[in-house]
Amino acid sequence: MPSNNSGGPKNPWGDGTGAVPGAAPDLDELMRKGKARLKTLMPGGGSPRGIVVFILAMLIGFAAWSAFYTVPSDSVAVVQRFGQYLKEVPPGLHFRIPLGVDSVTIVPVKRQLKQEFGFTTPGAADPHQSPRDSKRETEMVTGDLNAALVEWVVQYRISEPFKYLFEVREPGETLRYVSESVMREVVGDRTVDEVITIGRQGIEIEALAKMQALSTKYVMGISIDQVQLKNINPPAPVQASFNEVNQAQQEKEKLINEARRDYNKVIPLAEGEKDQRIREADGYRLKRINEAEGDVASFNALLAEYNKAPEVTRRRIYIETLQEVMPGIRSKIVVDDQMRGILPLLNLDAQQGVKP
Repeated sequence: MPSNNSGGPKNPWGDGTGAVPGAAPDLDELMRKGKARLKTLMPGGGSPRGIVVFILAMLIGFAAWSAFYTVPSDSVAVVQRFGQYLKEVPPGLHFRIPLGVDSVTIVPVKRQLKQEFGFTTPGAADPHQSPRDSKRETEMVTGDLNAALVEWVVQYRISEPFKYLFEVREPGETLRYVSESVMREVVGDRTVDEVITIGRQGIEIEALAKMQALSTKYVMGISIDQVQLKNINPPAPVQASFNEVNQAQQEKEKLINEARRDYNKVIPLAEGEKDQRIREADGYRLKRINEAEGDVASFNALLAEYNKAPEVTRRRIYIETLQEVMPGIRSKIVVDDQMRGILPLLNLDAQQGVKP
């Protein structure tokens, strides 16, 4: 049998180490190698003192690394020391006592949060944002004992971090219960037609006020910004009938709006004409009254003068009347009281070059 340089036989299955390819590694050998490498890394060659120094260095490094933390710009940090509330920290880089002495909770006070009822937005990070049982949340009974499927969104902010963290257990879940209770109450006070068609804005306003009142009463540290209704549908068996009713309601509103448009076009015009006629009548009335009053005053003044000298006044009136009448008469005939016929007189207008 041939021999190798080391004097031993070669292993036809391996590399001369005696290990069979595919066999499990020797665990004892791996542990010995790991201890040897660890001793080379530790100061003092793996002596007890070196191990203590290494552990202390690791603890100091970990404490220094965990002593600093950063608060985002839209948040504040609530610091607790041994579990007791200490202070609120504004955004930025801050220091805390490490190793579990100070604990920090980041609260997003400037971020608008929301909770969804009846539907789910993919990728939501808040566990209380999406519903657990959307079908149960949306099924409601209206004031006229009809059923409706109501979906809505509540948008809110954390206004007081201390109350939000320490006054109420699970404030996000509590807000879901409050929102659902208030929405059922508000919807239950209205008919199904109001809920589906014309009462949406009123429901949103009333629900917002009641949710904020309950949040304040329960000291949740939450400010409700908006309550927005999404889809409001009747149950599936009667949805087709409700769609027809809704279409008829929209047609009714369309006709009413068209009638109001025509009304606003015709009525103001008629009102303007009426006012114009009234003002013209008032002007004519005042004119006639003033003329009559002037005639009465003139007649009274003339009567006073007539009473003083009747004959003179009568003759003066006669002459003044002739002065007004005669210039407008082209042909003038003077008749003598004692004559039995008409005597044509000289045509004075012809002498002046005026044709009769």
